Amino acid sequence: MLHAIVSDIHGNLEALEAVLADLERLKPASVACLGDFVGYGASPNECIDRLRPWLEVSVIGNHDLASIGRIRMGGFNSEAAEAARWTDRQLTAEHRAWLEALPFTAVWRDALLVHASPIDPGDWNYVLSPADAEAEMAACQEPLVLIGHSHFPGAFELDNGRARYTRSEEIQMGARRRYLVNVGSVGQPRDGDPRAAYVLYDDRERTLKHVRLEYDFESAMNRIRAAGLPPFLAERLRWGE
Repeated sequence: MLHAIVSDIHGNLEALEAVLADLERLKPASVACLGDFVGYGASPNECIDRLRPWLEVSVIGNHDLASIGRIRMGGFNSEAAEAARWTDRQLTAEHRAWLEALPFTAVWRDALLVHASPIDPGDWNYVLSPADAEAEMAACQEPLVLIGHSHFPGAFELDNGRARYTRSEEIQMGARRRYLVNVGSVGQPRDGDPRAAYVLYDDRERTLKHVRLEYDFESAMNRIRAAGLPPFLAERLRWGE
């Protein structure tokens, strides 16, 4: 059966609408989200409203927590911190309560879902190298770990505890191998490709597919400017940075 995994929407309604239109077409059996519904973008409430009815399971991200005052922002750059404070003022009471109730991790269809990393989900570490992936996968038992956080789509394949990195669009999962997959970002890609990113997972065929979609980033940029958020948060959408 086909399933979809999204992450790092970051209040970008235009990018989210492009992904949801694709999901309407594909009709996956379920949808999971790896957190960071909000932060950076100018449509936090609208994004939660649109995405929440689709979701079978969700975990929380660091920008979600920052935007509800649950973590300090010492590790945030000035633009990210300003966006989190702005989002804090915008969120409805219902959406704030919903975010507060989200867990750090979830096991879903034999996969571990976590925003950042399995070893310590609340430390917000990045998994960027084969050595990182080997250490993180040693801390859990699931054959598949799905993460976001860095906004860089890609996958680590572990064979006998050794990891190999791939940016292949489609992955056929081996029977005795384990996988740590970054699903990329719907609302703020950072790999030089401005298109929205998400992943399709077929748990019968054991395939993973990275999907990229064009969206109206100019409209998303205009929303950010109109909200009075830092201009850099708008400009980076154009370049996928």
